[in-house]
Amino acid sequence: MTANKRKNQSLLNGALILSLATLIVKVIGVIYKIPLSNMIGTVGRGYFDSAYNLYIPIYTISMAGLPVAISKMVSQQMAMGHYRDVRLIHRVAKRLFFIMGIIGTLAMLILAYPYALSAKNMNVLPAIFVITPSIFFCCIMSSYRGYYNGLRNMNPTAFSQVFEAGGKLVFGLICARMVINYGYSRFEAGLTVFGKEVADETEALSAIYPYAAAAAAAGVTLGTVIGMIYLLILYKIKGDRITKTELASSPRPQKSGVVAKNLIVFAIPVVASSLVFSITNLIDAVTIQNRLEHMIVNNMDYIRNLYSTQLAGVLDADVKNFLYGAYSLSLDFKNLIPSITMTLGVSAIPALSAAWAVKNKRQIKVSIESVLRVTMMVAMPCGIGMGVLAQPILTAFYGSGNSAAGISIAAPVMAAYGFTVFLMSLSQPMTNMLQALDKAKIPLISLSIGALAKLIANYILVAIPSINVNGAVIGTILCYAIIVLINLFALIFTAKIRINFLSVFIKPVFCGILCGVAAYTSFGLCNRFIPEFVLAGHSMKLIFALGISIAMGGTVYLISMLLIKGIAKDDVLMLPKGEKIAKILAKYGFIE
Repeated sequence: MTANKRKNQSLLNGALILSLATLIVKVIGVIYKIPLSNMIGTVGRGYFDSAYNLYIPIYTISMAGLPVAISKMVSQQMAMGHYRDVRLIHRVAKRLFFIMGIIGTLAMLILAYPYALSAKNMNVLPAIFVITPSIFFCCIMSSYRGYYNGLRNMNPTAFSQVFEAGGKLVFGLICARMVINYGYSRFEAGLTVFGKEVADETEALSAIYPYAAAAAAAGVTLGTVIGMIYLLILYKIKGDRITKTELASSPRPQKSGVVAKNLIVFAIPVVASSLVFSITNLIDAVTIQNRLEHMIVNNMDYIRNLYSTQLAGVLDADVKNFLYGAYSLSLDFKNLIPSITMTLGVSAIPALSAAWAVKNKRQIKVSIESVLRVTMMVAMPCGIGMGVLAQPILTAFYGSGNSAAGISIAAPVMAAYGFTVFLMSLSQPMTNMLQALDKAKIPLISLSIGALAKLIANYILVAIPSINVNGAVIGTILCYAIIVLINLFALIFTAKIRINFLSVFIKPVFCGILCGVAAYTSFGLCNRFIPEFVLAGHSMKLIFALGISIAMGGTVYLISMLLIKGIAKDDVLMLPKGEKIAKILAKYGFIE
């Protein structure tokens, strides 16, 4: 295969592949977390998510910047025909990732106890220890993901993500169920439950939850092993499709030391940006839990009265974890949309880096506008729909399990995140595009300012009894508003382009509002007029009403976007079969 015949995925084509994989992963995640939450309860979810809050920053330090650096450097060298440098980058990156995997694993083990102590939550330790090995396997896996992304081939990354999520689903649920059954059998036999004397079922569950959360974390670790094995086998069989002729015709590569230095130099601000964000989330979790505990200790009667129904059967010692777990229920949906739009940023790195390397101004403008516009086109209808349907969505997923009591607390949180999720969705693609344009320090600055504002807001607001966990929502929205404004200005200034704000922002917002109105109205009508009916022992009225309202909202959004010509021709051309689709839309006057 020669260089001029090499078939690279376009920006949106690659993003579509990653988005589809991400959607599958998220569906698997929902299938995983719903029964998991119902098994381990809101308290157990609190332990599980607390372990993740330590895991993410260590994971970020270990590997966040290098995949971006690999993707950027590989795409630039491919654009210039330096194929021997491409191979060298991968060899050097694998060595660096191996070292970082070991360091990250050790760091997680060292920090586990201080983190649990600072969060005043020692029950989180079992989950932390079990999830720790996944850092090493993720590092090995990411060296291959970054390399294939740089080659404009998103398929390996997509498939490895699906296999990883599938492993987490299967092994996580099996392990959690086994631990719960074991704990219950001990309780029913009148024995100690994980070393604790228990007097009743409530105390038995309290003793089981930390180890059930750890068992769920085992699924995460085993999933990363499966994803890593897939990529190792794939590379062994198919390689990177660079031919011997291409290698022979390319110039002498740089020295491995120079490549390692360039990777690290580029990765440092990327890692720093991700690190600030992850540490912010870590401190966020610690401050939320600490401020919650401080507030609860001094206002237990007020909180019990405020959430009298929800806290029935919850021990005083578990109230903090209950509130934090209820808050975490909304995060499952809050993170769904940004995780999909994040694929646009990942796909933009090689495409925009290649255009920047050869100074193709037309392609730079098209790439940036396409990423921003498509992000808004996805985030606005999904976010507004999530906001107006927050309560029924949570009820549909968690209404029949142990997490049902936390729904009324999580619903306002989820609604607020839904209406502002476009800010979170824009943040990462903007960061990736600035990294592709050699401006990786700017996201670090914007994120640092936003993170500081978030922490201050959390510290003040979470301690107010009437606000409690809702204070974290306000801090998060403020944080992302700051990040997006700074990054957008920097992106326009660096690329020296003029963005069509009407096409990129205003049209998706207008149509998104219409989508929300249609979804909310449809749900209200369906809920009022559809009779209750049962299928396989489950009430289906709510599910049916949700399905109709989502379909109506999506239909109204699509029709309104077409009528106001909100879809750009450049975006359509980058899709698979884009030219054919563009001709059809142009024929009926839906694009210019």
